[in-house]
Amino acid sequence: MTNLIASDHKRLIIGMGQTGLSCARFLMAKGLSFDLCDTRAELPKQDEIAEEFSQSQIFNGSLDGSLLAQYQELIVSPGIAIAEPAIAFAMKQGSRVRGDVDIFAEYVTKPIIGITGSNGKSTVTTLVGEILAAAGHKPAVCGNIGIPVLDVLLNDADYHCYVVELSSFQLETTHHLAAEVACVLNVSEDHMDRYDSMMSYHQAKHRVFQGCRSIVVNREDILTQPLTSTAMPMKSFGLSAADNAVAAKNQYAIAQLSDDSSNEYLMYEQQTIFPVAELKIKGRHNQLNVLAAMALVDSLPAQFKVSPEVLTQVLGSFSGLAHRCAWVAEKNGIQYFNDSKGTNVGSTLAAIEGLAVAGQKKIILIAGGVGKDQDFVPLADACQASVKQAVLFGRDAKLIATDLKASVELEFTETLEQALNKANDRAESGDIILFSPACASFDQFANYVKRGEVFEQLVADLLSQEGQV
Repeated sequence: MTNLIASDHKRLIIGMGQTGLSCARFLMAKGLSFDLCDTRAELPKQDEIAEEFSQSQIFNGSLDGSLLAQYQELIVSPGIAIAEPAIAFAMKQGSRVRGDVDIFAEYVTKPIIGITGSNGKSTVTTLVGEILAAAGHKPAVCGNIGIPVLDVLLNDADYHCYVVELSSFQLETTHHLAAEVACVLNVSEDHMDRYDSMMSYHQAKHRVFQGCRSIVVNREDILTQPLTSTAMPMKSFGLSAADNAVAAKNQYAIAQLSDDSSNEYLMYEQQTIFPVAELKIKGRHNQLNVLAAMALVDSLPAQFKVSPEVLTQVLGSFSGLAHRCAWVAEKNGIQYFNDSKGTNVGSTLAAIEGLAVAGQKKIILIAGGVGKDQDFVPLADACQASVKQAVLFGRDAKLIATDLKASVELEFTETLEQALNKANDRAESGDIILFSPACASFDQFANYVKRGEVFEQLVADLLSQEGQV
């Protein structure tokens, strides 16, 4: 085993949120010693935490590099950047930095499906889990999706495999995941307030491939494709289908089987799998998510086989996740979509392109919040092609406008409620009001979930004033 088992090995868990406490409980269950620290002066329920981990010291307040350097191992929560000066100092003194996923990878003995990307991670992770569960394969769905990996690993006997959503923050401190199959769904600019370049963000994402046994890549996004041996088993997904059997080998795609544009099918190689029109989740980006999920399941060993009947049943019933391009209501021919999880430019771009009506400007976009030092220029072409008006609100509305003003009609408001009212006034039958902020929420909301809930309630209130939804 590794140095985790050394009795005199000093470990410090940095960050006592959900992930940090998960690490503490796992290490305690393994009989391993550790101390804890958090940058907050005092934690909620600190007395209870101190009682639960009575053998550990707890340090509160600003991180102290000289203190951290006394520990051979720093277990850093994903919300804390390893570039923090105190952590960087300790690393220079020889401290090893790792995270909960790295510890998980050391102990797990069952197959891991590792999923990352700028957008779509939770949707793909959930769908892979639902397919495997319906086939009786007992997956644990965990990671960045909300359930810490070490919490589920403590109940390892209950599962046959692990479907793990991974953020770039988690991957920074993961050194050898060794997934059965790994995938970067897509890469677009995000978290530029944490990374000094797109290259460093891209490199963090690609850590998911370390030690993996097979890969799934997005044919339409070269940034998802790792430099690997040609012997590495690989499947790919993308919207376009190859026109011959040789080119279509190991490819998941979408093909139109007649002149009727509604006659599209999800395909593997040149075999039809499922009609696109019968998917409950809407938009081209979600069709890509479904293709990726199928490719990941298909890349697993033979004992995880899924029958066509089970796959068809799950694809036909999967309705997606809340706050991710979710249909909210329709009134007077106007549809309302909640994409509050669209916290970056790539996600909002996917939502616009996914809901666009070819050759028509039918979308009214509501966007704004905390821009995270992003470049909003990539939205310009899609807005010019498909967006009738963009209503901007929140802290960085003017910054967004700087990049979009030449491409789309703009309106400004202070609040989300005002933005929805403006959009509704502008909309007419056949239009889509799309709430996809392209920004973080914390200027006005606790998180994207609360923001999405507020939007849906505002829609309900607005439409109830005009008659029942």
